[in-house]
Amino acid sequence: MKRNLLLCGLLVIALAFPVLAGSSKDDDIKRIQDSADIFKDIVDAPDSSFPLDLLQSAACISIIPGEKQLAFMVGGKYGKGMVTCRTGNRTWSAPAFVMISGGSFGFQIGGSSTDLILVFRNRDGLKKLLSDKFKIGGDATAAAGPLGRSAEASTDLQLHAEILSYSRSRGIFAGVSLNGAVFEPDDDGDIALYGEGISPETILNGKVAAPAEFSPLLAEIVKYAL
Repeated sequence: MKRNLLLCGLLVIALAFPVLAGSSKDDDIKRIQDSADIFKDIVDAPDSSFPLDLLQSAACISIIPGEKQLAFMVGGKYGKGMVTCRTGNRTWSAPAFVMISGGSFGFQIGGSSTDLILVFRNRDGLKKLLSDKFKIGGDATAAAGPLGRSAEASTDLQLHAEILSYSRSRGIFAGVSLNGAVFEPDDDGDIALYGEGISPETILNGKVAAPAEFSPLLAEIVKYAL
């Protein structure tokens, strides 16, 4: 009986995960538009508690709209989003597309959708970002991001983390630990928008022009992260 339940759970997860396979230009554009809406809602809100000084010093910002969590005996989470990085002249690059995934075991039934924002603090985090893939909290130090318009209340762990992470689920915004999740490039997404032969490094170093659809998000980022 337990084995049958486990197999059913694996089947549910397997049926859900094909959304990670493949991408189209329309998918990419929607991800950019959704990311712009999420960033504006979280950071630009009058009562926002997102620390603006972290954005002003960030090397890269990643936004994952509606990270999914599914569970039935076997729990899992996945999401597809985008990342933009500062270039040599401190402007922001065109978006490269990314995926995040992870899992846990336990008797759980249910699901939720969570928006994520990851702030990469320095070039070390960027190097991890440009690698094939890395584990958050393992290959790169990570911590739940501090709250408040200023990050002065950051703990020592937060101050030394390469990545600070935030989530919004059902309207609640908070710092969140993503330790154990795997972060990697979404090559299909990059190919769909930019064509073959364009690497994430080329995009994030500012050598590719940003699509017009990126303008609303770029305007919001520039407003708070010069």
